[in-house]
Amino acid sequence: MIRLISTLTLTVAFVLTAAPSAEAQDARMNFFLTSVGPGNGADLGGLDGADAWCEHLAFAVGQADKTWQAYLSQRAMGGAGAINARDRIGSGPWYNYEGAVIAQNLDGLHGENNLTKETQLSEQGNIINGRGDTPNRHDVLTGAQLDGTLASGNEDTTCSNWTSSGDGSALVGHFDRTGGGANPTSWNSAHATQGCSQEALRGTGGDGLFYCFAVGSEE
Repeated sequence: MIRLISTLTLTVAFVLTAAPSAEAQDARMNFFLTSVGPGNGADLGGLDGADAWCEHLAFAVGQADKTWQAYLSQRAMGGAGAINARDRIGSGPWYNYEGAVIAQNLDGLHGENNLTKETQLSEQGNIINGRGDTPNRHDVLTGAQLDGTLASGNEDTTCSNWTSSGDGSALVGHFDRTGGGANPTSWNSAHATQGCSQEALRGTGGDGLFYCFAVGSEE
């Protein structure tokens, strides 16, 4: 927890001084792609730490009145059962910074949706670097299969439940819907990372970013 707080302190200056979007923020905004991760690879401080990071970034742009949670799957405590990313984010509809509809419901989110590089905006309303940009940051931590559930089996797909910045691996999606891997056009389950450190994530086109949704803010 001390490390997470320290990272929050170091990063807040970046968040608050980053260039704002030219578009006005829509009051319905209940989805964003983090503009920056905590900075310790896939060690997010567990789900609680990831949720706190979503709240932190949302607070910086005037969205503190909503309850934000990260779109992440992991094994349940004790190793029995699963926590599925799709079960953590409400039921929709979801809107980005500009008020564009991302998806109407969970089936749409994991099927026909409006998730593109141009619509998966950060909490500041900006487009994140994708494949072809420098640096490429298109890998998004999820730990999820295509349907938003935790992968079956004993293989690590969540970097030790989002507490490892060394050994392990995590499933990531491509927010720009392009690249390599088993499912290159998937926003939530394109391929596994080569490790859990910040360097390992960057080595495959990531930066420790993840998705945040406001729970209980559906229309």
